Amino acid sequence: MRRFADILAVAVARKGSVQAVLSGLPPVKSAAELAAIPDDRWLAQMARGIFQAGISWAVVQAKWPGIETAFHGFAPGRVALIEGDELHALLADPRVIRSGAKITAIRDNAVALAANPGFGARVADWPASDFAGLLACMARDFSRLGGSTGQYLLRAMGKESFVLSRDVVARLQAEGVIDGPAASARALRAVQAAFNAWKAESGRSLTEISRVLAQSIDAD
Repeated sequence: MRRFADILAVAVARKGSVQAVLSGLPPVKSAAELAAIPDDRWLAQMARGIFQAGISWAVVQAKWPGIETAFHGFAPGRVALIEGDELHALLADPRVIRSGAKITAIRDNAVALAANPGFGARVADWPASDFAGLLACMARDFSRLGGSTGQYLLRAMGKESFVLSRDVVARLQAEGVIDGPAASARALRAVQAAFNAWKAESGRSLTEISRVLAQSIDAD
């Protein structure tokens, strides 16, 4: 694979400057900042990602104040108790996205957070050099947080991260890192190794490297 500096040059040629390439990225939070995020905000972002999967993000954003209210501010201990008549009522509530599978997944994730509080500290302690391992952990321990949903969740909350979008995967394929989808454990190990090498070379975060890869693909 090429040096990161060469890929960055391709992205800059497309967008005009490094600043333009990296524009709009959410800031990477420190470990202390991540650890301080309360579990209700982690559950809220999990819910946002789950609801956004497969539908317009604008629809979810427009409904969000009502969703927050309907889910009791996403307090994990309270949401974990949603069952029976309350669950049926929520399935008919016009304030929310009325998908039984998604609502149940959010409730199940609340159960997981209530049983093991302090999720922000676990995310904060997880090394960027094994971000793929964090993704695997989230897919295993939570409902409907595999694939891009978990990646975008961590990016939005400020964890140093890569997002394996179509363009990022295309650049990884062009560099010979992977020769197919970035889905298998073996492919994710190769992706992580490549990001670690580019991070060591450039001193940039996984978040920035991911954006540069995404912005570089159309130049070849």
